[in-house]
Amino acid sequence: MAWETIEAPPGVAPPRPMTVRAQSIPARHSFPEHAHYWNQMVYAISGVLTVAVEGHSFVISPEQAVWLPTGLHHRVGSLLGAEFRSLWIADEAGHGLPTAPTVFGVTPLLKELIVEATAIEGEEDHDGYAGRVTDLILDQLRRAQPLPGALAWPPGGSPLMALCEAIYADPADRRGPRTWAAELGMSERTLARHFEAEVGMSLRTWRRRLRLFKAIELMGGGLDVTRTAMELGYGSTSAFVYAFRTGMGWSPQAYMRRDRADR
Repeated sequence: MAWETIEAPPGVAPPRPMTVRAQSIPARHSFPEHAHYWNQMVYAISGVLTVAVEGHSFVISPEQAVWLPTGLHHRVGSLLGAEFRSLWIADEAGHGLPTAPTVFGVTPLLKELIVEATAIEGEEDHDGYAGRVTDLILDQLRRAQPLPGALAWPPGGSPLMALCEAIYADPADRRGPRTWAAELGMSERTLARHFEAEVGMSLRTWRRRLRLFKAIELMGGGLDVTRTAMELGYGSTSAFVYAFRTGMGWSPQAYMRRDRADR
């Protein structure tokens, strides 16, 4: 299925110092590539976003956000739909924030501040409350911990999109490189070469990272370890626990306890 384009609202004023935009992104919809004369924080309070910037594409969960400095060309959309929250931040207010695109973790406090900023957006700030919320958000952004990376994704228009979308929707999908190469009309060697070039890793490595990404998303949404293992297509809970420990350095239970403590 083809993706559809979302038109950005016309005549939007620059942030002074911060503007919050709330929008629902339907499944398989994206904004066209564009740039701003201000910084942007890309985030979804629910659902998963696809982000393309500087020739790299990736997906982020509601536990992650992306900081985009002024002037960077980017494209944002969603494969399955998302509740999008975009923070536009003026350069003078963004002092001390990254000068390169950065993926970072979103704490529960930052999420609630974004929800509150959305609720009061456009209201008169008679008592300075909105300004204090903005200051707290900026403080939280400066304290945010960069993450080593999100889940890599092929660029828009790539034939590999069908493969990645299918496995993302169903991580238990067991089709291997030979089957996928036949479905995409290419040889296994060509598939491997294209995947490495466009995604930056082998299909096997990407599938393993996808499962870790989805595991954190599913457990963060309340699923227990056994149900998560089943959703991801593991033959047993112990196989999932071993794979998670190998990839993350922690058991699933210990990782989630640590994540909650850090927040």
